[in-house]
Amino acid sequence: MDKIRNQSIDNLMKVIAKMDSAEDCYAFFSDLCTIKELQDMGQRFEAALMLANGAKYQEIAASVKTSSATISRVSRCLYYGNGGYEKAIKLFREEK
Repeated sequence: MDKIRNQSIDNLMKVIAKMDSAEDCYAFFSDLCTIKELQDMGQRFEAALMLANGAKYQEIAASVKTSSATISRVSRCLYYGNGGYEKAIKLFREEK
């Protein structure tokens, strides 16, 4: 993670962490990202949720409409990454 850390990314992460609602995040991210970037991030998170629930690659690929390469990358990050997906999934499950 230190390889990508710099002042502008720190500023971005700090402001995201201070967002109060999903609506605030929608407004900010729709200004910040392209529609495709947002869709890709949503697909990755959905794939992570499904992996964490024990789904197989084929099931995820069909449901999320993403490649096995993307699912593999998400899997690597989920199980061997910095814990970001784990934390996000935990927060998501607590909200339900």
